[in-house]
Amino acid sequence: MRARILVIDDEAAIRDSMKMILEYEGYEFLGAPTGQDGVSAVERESPDLVFLDIKMPGMDGLEVLNRVKTGAPDLPVVMISGHGTVGTAVEAIKLGATDFIEKPLSTERILTTIRNELDRRQLREENRTLRRVVEGRQELVGSSPALKRILDAVARAAPTNASVLILGESGVGKELVARLLHRNSHRSRERFVQVNCAAIPEDLIESELFGHEKGSFTGATEKQIGKFEQADRGTIFLDEVGDMSLKTQAKVLRVLQEGEVERLGSARTLKVDVRVIAATNKNLEEEIEKGRFREDLFFRLSVIPIQVPALRDRAEDIPMLVRYFADLFSRESNFRPKKLTPAAMEQLQRNRWKGNIRELRNTVERLMIMSPAEVIDVEDLPGSARVESRAPMPDTQRELPPETLKEFKEVSEREFIVRKLRENSWNISKTAEAIGTPRSNLYKKLEQYNIRQEADT
Repeated sequence: MRARILVIDDEAAIRDSMKMILEYEGYEFLGAPTGQDGVSAVERESPDLVFLDIKMPGMDGLEVLNRVKTGAPDLPVVMISGHGTVGTAVEAIKLGATDFIEKPLSTERILTTIRNELDRRQLREENRTLRRVVEGRQELVGSSPALKRILDAVARAAPTNASVLILGESGVGKELVARLLHRNSHRSRERFVQVNCAAIPEDLIESELFGHEKGSFTGATEKQIGKFEQADRGTIFLDEVGDMSLKTQAKVLRVLQEGEVERLGSARTLKVDVRVIAATNKNLEEEIEKGRFREDLFFRLSVIPIQVPALRDRAEDIPMLVRYFADLFSRESNFRPKKLTPAAMEQLQRNRWKGNIRELRNTVERLMIMSPAEVIDVEDLPGSARVESRAPMPDTQRELPPETLKEFKEVSEREFIVRKLRENSWNISKTAEAIGTPRSNLYKKLEQYNIRQEADT
């Protein structure tokens, strides 16, 4: 499709000259003799690029530019003038003009400007499209109370510069929460730099975070800019921060306290303005007790803690997540979306999902690819996604006294756990804290004794 270029100029000779140049090069020419006609042409014709004369009778070029940019802020406008001054050029750029050229117009200058402006516009469109696709893959999907609490915390924390510590098991979506915080902050136009602290060897992580000078250590053949410098004015996301060495923790603490970094091999300190978001699947308070994590860094990072619940704690979101992943995969892979029967969906909701949302997504994609039928039923589910239906023991059976010490311990432990769950309104985290056991251990006990809220309330 030919690019449409509008020339707004009161001189007929200029319009005719531009028409000849543009049409010869394969562009579609649109002309307007006055500022008002030009504004109307922009609204009516939706051009890809505008050449706009500054000095015109009636509505001058700067007024036209202001009105065009109000209605079409992304439309590139190149100002042309035979009376150019630095002050006029500066004012035009402030109002949104992308370039400024003087008369007489040379063919080479015109064509170079057109190519540059159209290339930039296409790149902006591609970036916007890519951003929409990427953000579409980075949504927090669901309507459960647990998810609403997260979204409320993000809405409160995002506009601030406070450090945020995101807690939760592997696969629950901690990175999504971090990106959502960045997208809703005043730093959203700047970079979001992610560092996986667990994936970088200990002897390289300082260089990765703070950078190094050429020759600062064996193998440092080039200068490297660190992640904190790259994130200046933006956000740095320290994923799996609990895996960071104590030595590196001390340097990160300095960045948080002083807003300064120092490249390895350099004596010069650099000021950085960075918002820090960290995440971990470890219990940092336990790590502090064991001497593996600095308490002062923990307090710096956890100004605003956000706990992301496991998928089993928001099972009501699973049907919405399944439909979302199925639709996303179908669109990206050009697959016809398949549906699940209510029985199959119930099975997915009852699963424990040790891998959380990551495991659910992989399961949905496998079902979309491998299931031969258009409607997926229970027998189509992989074994890992099925849950055996185990009814609770009948009351008569429960009343029988235990025959062995092992049976007695199991019956007593089950009754104790159920009673504590009821006391804490079936809140897993609170119950685990109340009985002094890790949540992971409590989940194992729930599975071992087939404890379910609907059956044991």
